[in-house]
Amino acid sequence: MKYDVIVKNARIPQGDDTIVTNILVKDEKIAGFLTDIEGVEFDKTIDAEGHLTIPGCFDSHTHFMDPGFTHRENFLTGSSSAAAGGLTMIMDMPCCSKPSVRSIPELESKINNIKEKAIIDFALWGGVTGEDVREGKKHIVQDQADYGVCAFKAYMTPSVPTYERVTDPEMLEAFRWVAETGLPVGIHAENYAMCDFYVKKFQAEGRMDGPAWAEARLVEAEQAAIELGINFAESAGARLHIVHMSSGIGAKLVGAAKKRGLDVTSETCPHYLMLNYQDAMTEHGAFAKIAPPLRTTKDNKELWEGLQNGSVDFMGTDHAPYEIETEKDAEGMNIWTAFPGIPGVETLVPIMVSEGYNKGRLSLSKLVDVLSTNAAKQYGLYPKKGAMHIGSDADFTIIDLEREWTIDQKKTYSMAKYNPLHGIKLKGKPVKTVVRGTVVYDDAIGIVGKEGFGQFVKRQNIQKLDRVIKY
Repeated sequence: MKYDVIVKNARIPQGDDTIVTNILVKDEKIAGFLTDIEGVEFDKTIDAEGHLTIPGCFDSHTHFMDPGFTHRENFLTGSSSAAAGGLTMIMDMPCCSKPSVRSIPELESKINNIKEKAIIDFALWGGVTGEDVREGKKHIVQDQADYGVCAFKAYMTPSVPTYERVTDPEMLEAFRWVAETGLPVGIHAENYAMCDFYVKKFQAEGRMDGPAWAEARLVEAEQAAIELGINFAESAGARLHIVHMSSGIGAKLVGAAKKRGLDVTSETCPHYLMLNYQDAMTEHGAFAKIAPPLRTTKDNKELWEGLQNGSVDFMGTDHAPYEIETEKDAEGMNIWTAFPGIPGVETLVPIMVSEGYNKGRLSLSKLVDVLSTNAAKQYGLYPKKGAMHIGSDADFTIIDLEREWTIDQKKTYSMAKYNPLHGIKLKGKPVKTVVRGTVVYDDAIGIVGKEGFGQFVKRQNIQKLDRVIKY
């Protein structure tokens, strides 16, 4: 057989060890592994140069703002930034586009708007809002599930005007609807009444400092929201997922729910592992404003422990960029009126390699789990994605573990030229990103993938992550 591509000198994971091999690619899928390729015919070669080569990394939580808010980001700039960060796949949220995605026509509208821009592959979240529940639109949930969305998103606090939050009873009803599909329901877990009360209290007191935002969106609001979500999920038989979890207490609550046998999972983001609100919001102000907010160094430590013990299942970014001149730093804008959101897809993999694997916080097998495998399983895309098996898509993130570099917020493919992680020195960097056997990013050149090469990937199946908690 003649192969389309051979990935030479790839150092691939074998548990927590590695071996150097050559990966054969045929029809965009992994066709085999050979240590000796003498006599093997192939059309193209990708040289991994002995670098660590892991299953393509997957960010299952992005807001690429397309269509409708493309002054912030569009699918070309967002997916290019993701590719430069070593991501072969993203899963975009239903809220930050016009129209928001909560029906088949809206799904198709979004796909038609973004498919010719995508550099890497993408899946989609489905949507359900308080408005949908009040209007009794139960059918839209099953319709979206049948179409191929991977999960459903609900907000406990206001998001954008076109995507209403759910009240407590509306959330319970939404959980019941989603439970019938077998898919996860992800919640933005902050208690709205608590956040609203303390924001207004701090505003009345004249607080205008950056840290005031984080102190007003207090950790107890996330704790209360997660506790309620677990309660409702148990009652409804729903699979609950806590998106962008910011707190150590959140990890402990999820771990306890797992121990009770509940289908509860969680993700965190690099900024919640790396930054504390007091320092970052004092230095960066609105450019470090996100929701949920940054927390403390104690939370940083406990979230790393959550990744280690299994109470945090995988990583996401909540990549949500805004326009600096109009939405982050406009004339007269302050910490309360600036929009909450930061970019993240270009730095997710490097941070987890540098601060996780290279510093001994994560084993190699855990690194692969939290960057590739677990999210793919959670969202019904495994083993097409997130695996290095024969028959899996030939998606690879090739990483130079020794590369030392510094995050520079101006040197990014994203339209958002700000990042509270700016200036952090890292060791380890993706040097090639390979999607279905094609290099889309080469560190020596830049983005080499073509617009429209990325494909919409429908959910392949329904899977659940194993509940594994280390005591």
